[in-house]
Amino acid sequence: MKITALVENISDGSVRSSHGLSFYIETKMHKLLFDVGPNSTLFENAVKKHIDLSQVDTVIISHGHKDHGGALKRFLEINKTAKVYLQKGAFDEHFVKVLFFKISISLDKELADNSRIVLIDGDYKIDDELTLFTSKASDSFHSKANSNLYAGKAPDDFRHEQDLLIRGDKDVVIMGCGHAGVINILKSAAPARPSYCIGGFHVFDPVSRRTVPKAQLDELSSGLKRFADVKFFTCHCTGKKAYRYLKQRHTNISYFCCGKQLNI
Repeated sequence: MKITALVENISDGSVRSSHGLSFYIETKMHKLLFDVGPNSTLFENAVKKHIDLSQVDTVIISHGHKDHGGALKRFLEINKTAKVYLQKGAFDEHFVKVLFFKISISLDKELADNSRIVLIDGDYKIDDELTLFTSKASDSFHSKANSNLYAGKAPDDFRHEQDLLIRGDKDVVIMGCGHAGVINILKSAAPARPSYCIGGFHVFDPVSRRTVPKAQLDELSSGLKRFADVKFFTCHCTGKKAYRYLKQRHTNISYFCCGKQLNI
């Protein structure tokens, strides 16, 4: 399995960075994208990395925020065959609250009627290699960085969020922002025992530019100790400060920046 970060907040110097996320993943059975990022960054970086997006057969959009799915319209114009999997609430209205204002971070609703869009409700097995799942556990780590996010008029409950389990010689969990909490997500991946977990921990608020309080990072760190046999590659909404804090306490955590490739 090869995983390339095509969109991420920090570049390794070989490509352009952008606030968002997109992983290109080659498995034994698939060429897939997990998220597509917010803008043209995906397409520019794919060219630099010699990746032909027209050959992608599967797209997973982790949740209904445009930094993860904003480039979907252009992707569908470039690629004529791939199916795109989202949770049914992904095209609902989503906002970030700034002071007394709500700023839309929604996906393009017009795309919901595209014939290649597959809207699912909860867990969904694509094939023997790929399974989408939602978080069932809710007892561990609720990030304060979620507090200014809304779905319609209500605080976001992230029912539109899904994660990907890739079965192989070593099982891998791929997350977008991990709004439900990485500990809850890994609990929900059971009975699989993933060797890798890749994605954001959502402990950094890009609007306020603040990391969650130290007490929350300590809570997260304590929960991660239960998964000492998992290799974590975090990114995006974890932020530099939280990553450095967690890295000092866990030898099994690394940063997966834009342009990097991971071979599993």
